[in-house]
This record gives sequence, C-alpha cells and structure tokens, in this order.
Amino acid sequence: MTQEPTSLLPVWARTPTTRRPLSRRHQPPIASGAMEESHDRRPSSSSAGRPFLSGFCAAALRRKPLGAHTTTAASGEGLVRQLGVLELVLLGIGASIGAGIFVVTGTVARDAGPGVTISFVLAGAACVLNALCYAELASRFPAVVGGAYLYTYAAFNEITAFLVFTQLMVDYHIGAASIARSLASYFIQFLELIPFLKGNIPSWIGHGEEFFGGVVSINILAPILLILLTAILCYGVKESSAVNTFMTTLKIVIVIVVVFAGVFEVDVTNWSPFMPNGFKSVVTGATVVFFAYVGFDAVANSAEEAKRPQRDLPIGILGSLLACVLLYVAVCLVITGMVPYTLLGEDAPLAEAFAAKGLKFITVLISIGAVAGLTTTLLVGLYVQSRLYLGLGRDGLLPSIFAKVHPTRHTPQHSQIWVGCVAAVMAGLFNIHMLSHILSVGTLTGYSVVSACVITLRWNDKATSRRSLGIISIWQEGVLCLVIVALCGFIVGLCYRYNYTIAFMVVAFLIAVAASFAIQFRQVYVDPPGFSCPGVPLVPVISVFFNMVLFAQLHEEAWYRFVILSLIAVGVYAGYGQYNAVSSSSDHSSVGYHGVPSEAPSP
Repeated sequence: MTQEPTSLLPVWARTPTTRRPLSRRHQPPIASGAMEESHDRRPSSSSAGRPFLSGFCAAALRRKPLGAHTTTAASGEGLVRQLGVLELVLLGIGASIGAGIFVVTGTVARDAGPGVTISFVLAGAACVLNALCYAELASRFPAVVGGAYLYTYAAFNEITAFLVFTQLMVDYHIGAASIARSLASYFIQFLELIPFLKGNIPSWIGHGEEFFGGVVSINILAPILLILLTAILCYGVKESSAVNTFMTTLKIVIVIVVVFAGVFEVDVTNWSPFMPNGFKSVVTGATVVFFAYVGFDAVANSAEEAKRPQRDLPIGILGSLLACVLLYVAVCLVITGMVPYTLLGEDAPLAEAFAAKGLKFITVLISIGAVAGLTTTLLVGLYVQSRLYLGLGRDGLLPSIFAKVHPTRHTPQHSQIWVGCVAAVMAGLFNIHMLSHILSVGTLTGYSVVSACVITLRWNDKATSRRSLGIISIWQEGVLCLVIVALCGFIVGLCYRYNYTIAFMVVAFLIAVAASFAIQFRQVYVDPPGFSCPGVPLVPVISVFFNMVLFAQLHEEAWYRFVILSLIAVGVYAGYGQYNAVSSSSDHSSVGYHGVPSEAPSP
C-alpha cells in the first residue's frame, strides 16, 4: 500500500491535521499475514488540544501495525535466534509439568476415581483447541515477542492488549513466588533425606516461618533460588535453554521410570468401577486439571529466539502439549491401578502408593523429579515474564528501560532482573500460597482473547457484500457476537457450578449457538500464511466458550481481582501508556518489531 511521507518533526510537535482519520467502519482489514496501517495510532500526534476523554478513546482504540516487509534489527539491539524445535518442545514441557504431575493426578482421582484419566483427556482436548489458536498466531507473527499481548494489540486495540498483559503478569508474578516457595520446601525435604539433617533445618530457611499472624512469612531459600535462576537467564538464552533441557529431560526420564515401575504393580480390578461417582465428577475433574497443562503458551513468547519460527513454533506448542497429555494419562492409569482410589493420600498420593508397595526408592526419584519439575516451571515462567516486559517497553506502554537488550548477552537484563526482584521479595516475605485461589484469571483471559484474535484476524471486510446492522460495522458486529459467546459460556458455567435449573443453561447455550452462526455466515474469512488453525471459526468459538465455562469455576475472589485489576490497568494506561506509546514510524519500532525470513538458516 502507499505510505505517506514521515514527518521529520518530533512526534509531539506535529499538528493533528496532517492526515485525516479513517472511520471505524472502513478500517482496512488484515490480510496476507500482516497488519495494514491503521489511523490515529499515537496520542501525542492527535490528542494535543482535544478533550481528555476523546483523546483517551482515540488512543485506546489504536491497533498495532505490523508491516509485511522484512527488516532486521539493529546490531546489538535484538534477541538472538538460538532455539531449535527440540528446545522449544522442552520449553513447553518444562513450563507445563511441575511437581503437580506427582500430586494433582492422585488428588483428583480421590473424587473421579480411575475416570481421572478421562478428565485429563478432556482437559487436554480443550487445551489443544487453545494451542491450535496459539500455533496459528505464533506462525503468523514469527519474529515478535509479546505472545497474547501482541496478538491482542494487532487484532483488537491498545487498551485491550494492556489489560491482557496486566492480568497475565499478575498471574506470572504470584505464580513465580509461589513456585519458588514450593521449590524451597521440596529442596529442604530432599535434604532431610540425609539422616543428620532431618529435623535440624530451621523452618525460616525453606519451609517459611510466619510472623504477625501470618501476614509475613520469612523464607530465605526461595529468594536465593530466584536469584540463581535470574542470573542464568541474564547470562544468555543458550545457557538457560541448556539448563531447562537438562532438567526437563531428567524430569521426563523420572516420570517414565515411575510409570514403568508402577506398571508391574497394577491390579486391573482397581479400575472397576471406572467412574464411581458418575460422569459429572469426571467433568469437574477436567475443570481442575485443565490448569495442569498451562505453559505451552510460553513457546509463543520465544518467537524472536527461535531459529525457524514459522515451522518450529507450531511444532513446539502442539508437540509439548501432546507430550504432556501422554505423560499425565500414563501416570493416572498407574496410580489408580496400583492402589484403590479411596486409599490415595492427600498430599503425596503417588509417593505413598509406591511406599505402600515397598518401593521406597521410587519415592526418592519422585522427590528429585518434583525439584526438577518446579525448577523448570520457575525458570520458564521468569523467562516469559521478561519477554512480555520487553515487548511493552518497546511499544512505550512501559518505561523504555524494559526495552533494553544487553549488547553481548542478547538478553533483556533489565526486564529479567525486575521480574526476579519482584518474585524474590514476594517469595521471601509473604505466604503467597494464600493467593493461589485468585490465580488462573490471566491464563483464561489470555486464552480466550487469543482464540478470538484468530477469528478477527481472518476477517476480510472488503470482500463482504453484506450490509452492516444499523450503526455498527460488520467487524463490530462480529466482535459483539464473540462477546455474546463469552458471556453465554460464563452463564453456562455459573449454572453448572451452582446447580441452577437446566433451562437457563439451555437458553444460554442456544444464544451462543445463534451468535456462532452469525460469526460463521456474516463474515468473510481469508486463509493466513504459515500454520492454519483448522475449523475456523468453530474451533476458536468452542475454545472461547469453554474457557469462560472454566472462568465461572474460579473462586469468587478471582472475579473480584479481574474487575479491580482491570480498573487499575485502565488508570495506569490513562496516566502513562496513552502518552508514551512509541510511534509505529519511529526507528525504535523498527528495531523492536523486525521481520524474519520464513526460514532462518541453520547454524
């Protein structure tokens, strides 16, 4: 398309009359894998002299343009492509499988019985829908960090992208601190296997010692572990990837050994009845274990460091998820076959099952596997956080210090140190486990919005001959239908949770079906470059609906957190982000969001 000449004046000195803004209805569509340039992109060039509210709305509704032309980042200012397909798969597995594979499999089996296997299959299938959406967008924007934040910025607008970032980041910060404390506790338990150390390690070192009624909980080891992992991440992506590869491989080997050791102790009579509490308990179990698969989206945030992003990112996302499904199902079959589900323990069911069979040496392997699992989960979590901060720093929505990349190590050290310090303070001073019930809000928000992004980025307004309804455009009509699907999913989830009459569920479901038909037949879709999610728009619509059903299963305080944090994010954006967003025509933007050939050469 024809580009207008860029003014040589500073952004703040340009007049708002240099170009005429396009109407929202006739905003150019996205096609051929690239965002076309949109209007009124930066507030500094258009909000001068206009009322605050109109300036805020103009800024909030901007979308991120991603040019189709290939440019390269300036020397020393970009990340380095060092991750192959194996590293990406192990990155996803490392983020997904922690100590939970040795715990959650058994605790859910106490209610679902051997049917917990079906719970993991159902949850895995639901995650595959989300993974397909992530795989398409990761392939469509292969050279850019940002993940769900970036996709939202490109498909919807700036304020929605910032809201997604804040919800995700709170999940990451609390999760990192919580995992660090769990890792410290497991590490101490592992050390206490040595006889002369058992019972002689003070609680404030690793388990946590509470003060002031539990408001403060001192833990020395957790911040030390966070500092070590942060130092590894700052040193280089190649070195941190090597650590993750070793620890994840160790974890997988231990899981396989545990499974093979347990196979010989399986009594098939323990699998009958397979669903002792009915199918509803299996579905409820699926809503719980869904979050055991969370982590595959971390692969999308390594886009700028993948050697062959268009090919490897979809493989890394889907391959890591499928590997996790197989490992979880195998552990479920073994644990429910070894011991009757009614006898499974609460805290360490798998270890107790092996101890009951006289295989105590397996419990040592389980402890090692738990330490390795928590280490990789924490390492990848810190890695993803820094890349998200890097993306927002480049866009100007956060201070520019977060956009700095070390010239020789090629890591975002300022962002990495920041996320490490936040996690260290939280893990060292507070009992973060008390906040675990407000987690997963950001995850489900990100998954739902990413699924919606796949649909909106496929729309082609220019190719449709359908008339819009009243005052809204075809594009806005489609977005409204997506919102209706999400709300109906939430209502269905509430009805299921609180046992409301089935009539409400049926009505909400039928409304969602009607909105889905409108999304299907009122829009014109184009095929994207690279990996293509099958069944669009049906697969993303089902994904959005199911994610919102899960959202309704969260603790009520998680809903309050979503609303309150969203209001805080809007305030931060109104006071800082809208005035500091980097112009898409600036040199800094071209460095931050450089293109990449479809296949980077192998070293």
